[in-house]
Amino acid sequence: MFEPIRLVPRGQPSPFWTYASPALAIVLTVIVSGVMFFAMGKSPGAAVYTFLVAPLVQAGGLSALAVKAAPLIMMGAGLALCYRASVWNIGCEGQFTLGAICAGGVALAWPDLPAPILYPAAMIAGVVGGAATAALSAWLRTSLNVNEILSSLMMTYVAQYLLIYLVTGPWRDPQGFGFPQTAMFSDSATTPILIPGSGVHLGCLFAPLAAIAVWALMSKSTLGFQLRVVGEAPRAARFAGFSEKRLIWVAMLVSGGLAGLAGMFEVTGPIGQLTPQISPGYGFTAVIVAFLGRLHPIGAIFAGLLLALSYLGGDAAQIDLGLPNAVTGIFQGVLLFLLLACDILILYRPRLARPSGANAGAAR
Repeated sequence: MFEPIRLVPRGQPSPFWTYASPALAIVLTVIVSGVMFFAMGKSPGAAVYTFLVAPLVQAGGLSALAVKAAPLIMMGAGLALCYRASVWNIGCEGQFTLGAICAGGVALAWPDLPAPILYPAAMIAGVVGGAATAALSAWLRTSLNVNEILSSLMMTYVAQYLLIYLVTGPWRDPQGFGFPQTAMFSDSATTPILIPGSGVHLGCLFAPLAAIAVWALMSKSTLGFQLRVVGEAPRAARFAGFSEKRLIWVAMLVSGGLAGLAGMFEVTGPIGQLTPQISPGYGFTAVIVAFLGRLHPIGAIFAGLLLALSYLGGDAAQIDLGLPNAVTGIFQGVLLFLLLACDILILYRPRLARPSGANAGAAR
C-alpha cells in the first residue's frame, strides 16, 4: 500500500509558480471545457475553437474584444490595488451600476449642453457615483468594523434595484413603448469612437491607461508602498505609523471610482442609454481578472482580455452550437476554481507516492 501524494511546504513562495500557476490553470480550463462540451454532445475540438478562437478571427472580433475588455481591465486594476492592501471589495458590480446611473442622470438632465461640457461632467459623475458607493463600505469598515465583503456585496443589490426603479419609473422614456429604459443619450453625452466603424471607443484607451496609472501608484509612490505594506505586514505597518483607516479609504475610493468610470463608459458607449441589464456581471468577473492577473494592474490587462474572450465565446457558442449562454459563467467558474487549486503549488511542493514504514515491508 502507498501513502497518497503529500504536499510539502516550500518554506517560501515559489517565484516560478507565482506566474506559471495562471498559465497552468488556463490550460486545465481548456481541457475541462472540452470535456464539458463533449458531455453536452458537441465535438470538443470544434466547441473549444468556437468558444476561444472563432471570436478573434471573425470580422470585427478584435474590436469587440477591446470593447468587452475595457470595463474588466479598469475594474480588475482597481481590485488588484484593493486586494494587495487586504481590502476585500466585492462590490464592483454595484459601483459600476451607480457610476452608470450618475453619469446617465447627468446626460438626461442636460442633453443640450455642448459635448466639451456635458461629456466631462458625465465622466466626473460616473467616478463620483462609483467612489461614493465604495465610500459607504469604507466608512462602515473604519467606523463600525463592518466586514467590507458583506457591505460592498449588499450594495450591489441596492444599486440594481435603484436602476430598475429609475428605468421603470421617473426616468422611463415616454416614447419607449413601455419598455424599461431611458431615452437615448444625446450626441454630446456619447463616448467618442476612436476607430470609425469598429465600435472601439474612448474607454478602450482609458482602460490600459488606468491600469498603468494604478501600477505607477502602487510601485512608484510612497502611498503605494504603504498600501502594499499594510496588506502584507499589517503589524509592521502599524509599527511604522501608517494609518490603516486612511489606506482603506484610498483603496476603496480608487477601486470604486474606476468601477464607476467603467459603468459610465458602458452606458454612454455601447449601450447609449440606461436599461435594467447594463452589465452581464462585469463586476464579479473583475474579481477573477484581478486574481488571474496576479493582483498586478498590468496583469489585469491580459486577464481582462481573456475573460472578455469568454463573453464573446459564450455568444458564439450559443449562436453556432446551440449551447446555453450559461456556458460563459461555467467557463469563468472553472477557471477561478482551477486557478485557486493551482496556486497551492506556490507554497507547497507535491511529493510522489512512496512506500512507507510497515506498509513497505508488507508490500515486500
